[in-house]
Amino acid sequence: MASKLLLITVFVFDLIAFGLAVAAEQRRSTASIVPDNEKNYNYCVYNSDIATGYGVGAFLFLLVSQVLIMVASRCFCCGKPLNPGGSRACAVVLFIICWVFFIISEVCLLAGSVENAYHTKYRTIFGENPPSCETVRKGVFAAGAAFIFFTAIVSEFYYINYSRARESFQPYAGGETGVGMGTYK
Repeated sequence: MASKLLLITVFVFDLIAFGLAVAAEQRRSTASIVPDNEKNYNYCVYNSDIATGYGVGAFLFLLVSQVLIMVASRCFCCGKPLNPGGSRACAVVLFIICWVFFIISEVCLLAGSVENAYHTKYRTIFGENPPSCETVRKGVFAAGAAFIFFTAIVSEFYYINYSRARESFQPYAGGETGVGMGTYK
């Protein structure tokens, strides 16, 4: 049977990761162009950099959640064989989908965190083209949060189906293991 403690722990980690990703989206850095005191140069001033920490935190909580599920299920490839049937087929499909969603969410969170931490350092002469104050695009952390949600649901169902298929396996307990051949005359 699927471990309820593991399912609750993974759910809590996924919930924390989701909350951090949503917070990162809401607290993304913004920039404004400001002239210096003598009005010779324009430069970018960025507000709080807290979204980077939130994004990295979401990244790590989701990573721990995925590691827990994969260790508990022995990454689907180690351990005793699974019973052929619907639960095993569902587990295989959910395993693949879980990894795809996980990778997409981790890439969104990592890219958003890196881009949010990047601050333009150059200046331009006052009156010329203003500097490019690059910030993370709106929706990068939100996409990460959405895929965290999908990963959470799929990984929980994967583990439940994996547990069903693992527990219902009955090894062959027959007599002969070879192919019976009659005597030929």
